[in-house]
Order: sequence, then C-alpha cells, then structure tokens
Amino acid sequence: MPRKPAYDRDALIAQARDIFWRHGWAGTSLKDLERELKLKPGSFYAAFGSKDALYALALERYAQDGVASMLALAEELGPLGALKAQPYRVIAASDLPTKACMLAKTYAELQAKDHELAGQAGAHMIAMKSCFADLFRRAQKAGEISSDHDPERLAARYQSDLLGLRLTAERDDVNAAEIAADIAADLDRL
Repeated sequence: MPRKPAYDRDALIAQARDIFWRHGWAGTSLKDLERELKLKPGSFYAAFGSKDALYALALERYAQDGVASMLALAEELGPLGALKAQPYRVIAASDLPTKACMLAKTYAELQAKDHELAGQAGAHMIAMKSCFADLFRRAQKAGEISSDHDPERLAARYQSDLLGLRLTAERDDVNAAEIAADIAADLDRL
C-alpha cells in the first residue's frame, strides 16, 4: 500500500505560485523550489512531475483565484462596483509577492521562446478578460452603464488598464493611486 505524502499539495502549489510570481520562470530553479517547498527531489517529482508542470498548476491557481475574487467582489458591490473597486485593490494589496500580474509576467517572459507556458498564461488572460466582459454585460443589464458600448472591447481596455496599473504600482516615481482613481472615474462615464 503506498504511503500517504507528508505534505499538503494545495498549500505547496500556493507557495510555488508565490515563488514563481516573484521570480518568474527563469529566475526560479528546481533547487530553489525544493528548498522553499522543503521537498527532496524524489518527492518533488512524485508530487508534480516537473518544474513546468508545477508552474502550470501555479498559473491555474493564480487565474482561478483572480476570477473568484472578482466574482465575489461583484456579489458584494455589484458588477460596476466591482470593476471600480478592483484598481484600488490592486494598488492596496501589500501581502502579494509583487503587484505585477503573474500571467502577464509569464507571457512576456516566455512567449518569445514559444514556451507552452506562455500559451497557458495567454489563455488564462483571455478567461480573465471574459470575466470582465461578463461584468460589463451585467452592468449594462442593470442599467449601470450604457448599452451603446461593446462589453468585449470594454473588457479588453479595462484589462489593459489594470495590467499597466499593476506595473506602475511597482514604481516609486508614479502615484498609482491617482491612476487607479482615473480608471474608476472612467467607468462612471460609460
């Protein structure tokens, strides 16, 4: 009978997500992962198979958490309220490994190498954009924004704004709070 692993796989995926998010794919070695996750090489391979397989799981966790967070915020504040609150949440989060988006960082790092993980990051960004588009549709249905706007285009612009804001929030020479306020105010004009 196989022995049950002495680790929590989900907790290790969350921990690995934060390591990869902070350091990127190339900046995180297998030895870094083994040390940080406190796994021996054999246990690492038994649990995840490879660094790329663990990275894919970490990307999926990151994306799922992002969509779930937006949907929970929409339940609390309504669709437009969630869209307006998200820019402030991005810059206020102090417990994140970095404010920059893990999906965008992965895509930018690996797409030139035609790495499979870049494709996965891109697919997750498309899913996040779809979440935003759905929130814009719901806001239109609720009469919170004009139905003259294309929700898909609004979502693409909003995602672009958030990605830029997330990078800007990493800088010390720009007031990211002002930019977050501008993004939220732009939504009021729809």
